[in-house]
Amino acid sequence: MKRFVALVSVIALVLALTGCVSEEKKEDILVIYTYDSFVSEWGIGPKIVPLFEERYNCKVELKAVGDAGDVLNRAIIEKNNPKADILIGIDNNSLSKALKNDILASYVPETIDVVPEQFVLDPTHHVIPFDYGYIAFVYDSEVITPPKTFDELLDPKYEKAIILEDPRTSSPGTAFLLWTITIYGENYLDFWEKLKPNILTITSGWDQAYGMFTSGEAPIVLSYATSPAYHVEYEDITRYKAFIPEEGGYLQIEGAGIVKNCPHKELAEKFMNWMLTEEFQREIPLTQWMFPVNPNVKLPASFDYAVKPDKILYLDSKKITENLDRWIKNWAELMIE
Repeated sequence: MKRFVALVSVIALVLALTGCVSEEKKEDILVIYTYDSFVSEWGIGPKIVPLFEERYNCKVELKAVGDAGDVLNRAIIEKNNPKADILIGIDNNSLSKALKNDILASYVPETIDVVPEQFVLDPTHHVIPFDYGYIAFVYDSEVITPPKTFDELLDPKYEKAIILEDPRTSSPGTAFLLWTITIYGENYLDFWEKLKPNILTITSGWDQAYGMFTSGEAPIVLSYATSPAYHVEYEDITRYKAFIPEEGGYLQIEGAGIVKNCPHKELAEKFMNWMLTEEFQREIPLTQWMFPVNPNVKLPASFDYAVKPDKILYLDSKKITENLDRWIKNWAELMIE
């Protein structure tokens, strides 16, 4: 009997120890899908992850899945078996696609009141804004004099001088397509047809496009109004400048959302709350090169080189929802051979 009791005790102890090991292996890991530059060594990811991990005693796994468009597409593919907890990189141009595919859960962060009303990306709170900026053309001022209007972009003197991003896979690429639609309406393809000779290439994402630009492959690239601030801050270079055509600048608001039925909902909610605090937001200017949505964050001096449009343009989200697939399909038929 004593042997039996001893054996049972040993088995119980082994099971208990096994259980402890199992529990240790179940450490909370918040999985975030985002775009490549967010995760890069110079991006915001390496700065904010240690802060969040320390504050909430957890682990964060940032997964770069390409450009912003790829983030959304990956989540749609995994819709019935979600592996990510949070998506970062959904903006006002891709919001409609995210809502249409029902991949995000609605959540109102405790800190949402800090966001000015004009930057509230989604009234249903499936996507929460964290930064914003304006799409612009960045040019090498030692090589060209920039055009003042969209029509001047068509001038033959800019032949093969422009690098653009693909609206099917790139957030700024989509924004530029929509920018042309706000100006030309349903005649936007006429503009694109005339622009063709002046396009050197159309890349899948911003990283590749901007790398080609800084390598001198073309003197104009589609980027952001804040891009020149980077070169001033880290390189003390002022030759790269931004211009926004007189017709107006297209506003891009970037956000994040909690994946519907995600594995770590409670931790994801904590991240969304924290994302709007000054601790997170003050890292945005010199990593994202965008404006933080928290107005209490002081901007660095280099942001004096960022340009802001006199006139702000954007498209109604409902209109984007109803037409974006068609607009992109028609664009691809014209531009992609």
